[in-house]
Amino acid sequence: MDQFTLNLIFIGASFALYFGIAIWARAGSTAEFYAANRGVHPVMNGMATAADWMSAASFISMAGLIAFTGYDNSTYLMGWTGGYVLLAMLLAPYLRKFGKFTVPEFIGDRFYSRTARIIGVVCLLIISITYVIGQMEGVGITFARYLEVGKETGLWIGAAVVFAYAVLGGMKGVTYTQVAQYVVLIVAYTIPAVFISLALTGNFLPQLGLFGTHDASGMEFLAKLDQVVTDLGFKAYTAHNGSTLNMVMFTLALMIGTAGLPHVIIRFFTVPKVSDARSSAGWALVFIALLYTVAPAVGSMARLNLSATMWPGAATGETFSQPAVSLADIETKPELNWMRTWAKTGLLQWQDLNGDGLIQYYNDKATDGPAAEMAAAQGLKGNELPTVSNDITVLANPEIANLPGWVIAIVAAGGLAAALSTAAGLLLAISGAVSHDLIKGAINPAISEKNELLAARISMAVSILVATILGLNPPGFAAQTVALAFGLAASSIFPVLMMGIFSKRVNKQGAIWGMIAGMLSTLLYIFAYKGWFFVAGTNMFEDTAANWLSGIAPSSLGVLGARLNFLVAYLVSGATEAPPEHVQDLVESIRVPKGAGTALHH
Repeated sequence: MDQFTLNLIFIGASFALYFGIAIWARAGSTAEFYAANRGVHPVMNGMATAADWMSAASFISMAGLIAFTGYDNSTYLMGWTGGYVLLAMLLAPYLRKFGKFTVPEFIGDRFYSRTARIIGVVCLLIISITYVIGQMEGVGITFARYLEVGKETGLWIGAAVVFAYAVLGGMKGVTYTQVAQYVVLIVAYTIPAVFISLALTGNFLPQLGLFGTHDASGMEFLAKLDQVVTDLGFKAYTAHNGSTLNMVMFTLALMIGTAGLPHVIIRFFTVPKVSDARSSAGWALVFIALLYTVAPAVGSMARLNLSATMWPGAATGETFSQPAVSLADIETKPELNWMRTWAKTGLLQWQDLNGDGLIQYYNDKATDGPAAEMAAAQGLKGNELPTVSNDITVLANPEIANLPGWVIAIVAAGGLAAALSTAAGLLLAISGAVSHDLIKGAINPAISEKNELLAARISMAVSILVATILGLNPPGFAAQTVALAFGLAASSIFPVLMMGIFSKRVNKQGAIWGMIAGMLSTLLYIFAYKGWFFVAGTNMFEDTAANWLSGIAPSSLGVLGARLNFLVAYLVSGATEAPPEHVQDLVESIRVPKGAGTALHH
């Protein structure tokens, strides 16, 4: 059976499962649409949360980032996992105890202000739309490769699929769909990793293989990888090469941004009790760890396999002991078919610049070392593999390693599951903010439940359309785009939630001006380098380290935005009246466990 047919079977079977679940769990009320009627088991919610959390950025892009940058991009692992712990321990249980449907609803009630609620809606929309652009990009890439269509066509197909099950099922349908998607994506991620780890290191567990021995050379695996990439003129894989300040700032931005992501927070509104929120958070960490501990191995092994594909000598001996891969081999050999198919997507490109019939992959910026010597000896005119997208590393990994066709098909289904699950969660957060917080909370409080449900579905459909159009020209690859959303969440939502729960003194004026200051400062900085409203060519400055403020990347500025948010909120609150007594009592009731008062008096 050919690969295309296998892809269709596995992708089609997964879609049939998702649609079946959506029809079975069709939302008939706003409580089911927004919070699955608060009836989801903690283990199921943990699994759904993990699927929601492990987006196209985690599944598709993160390993690619680690593969091509190495240690410096461990920031994604540290920031995302650390942030999730912060969310699970500090925010989720308290927000569940508050007992409402959406994050802006909490902001509006805690800060006793319709204006604060509306600003919360605006912040949520900016964060979620930015985030969903990255997911749609991942959907487009996956469809483009495995259904052999253009990326734009793949994007529209993915939008139609998300529309079908998210609009129909709401949170109830999406939750159980995400459980199925988690199973698909974790199987898809780990099976190739196990095969590749066995082939390269003899270790069944990729986590152990990463620190094991490279079978073909007898060297430690990471030492072998370091040798190969430095031979090719790139920086050592295991070394820290970038700015320490930016690395710390970016990690913190991802961490506190995670704790401020509305689409993850609302997942904890679906369980029956506060204790279940804590329990489901723990289960989610277990399920997330199954992917996140494998990702470094996937990234590093993919990098070695790619290098060995381009320079066959790297597999066993010295990197340049054999000639580079030839154009004739690329065009004819079955094991290199992946290069031909990925080239059709535009995410992999090569060019024989010196006309020698070989494709030499190296860092043409290197001025000394083995790569520079090789380039001079062979009369090279530059790197002949200029485009290798981070977004193809995981998806192409089983093909590069020549794994069976069914494994490749599983990865195709897994990539789509990762992107679709998170896209659906984000769209739910967007539709809830528009229908529940904006329309019902501010414009028409007397709206019927039926019409509110209709408004939620319409707003979700519009959001899908906007996200798809923006996804056609994203401001970066999947993980970069997602990182921007985390910075925006860090600067706007996270501070106001923390102050809302742990401070009785911060009032509505402080919350309003804090959110405005944090969001605007971060957003303007991002637009200056990424383009206004992410439109290509409208940026004011070139997005390079030399142009960044104090070496801080746009994706890292969320930390400073958060500090500004806290500062403005406390200064304005200190200069204005304290919150009413009933609001202070609300804060106290959220923070203190039920029955604690009686216990304290024993």
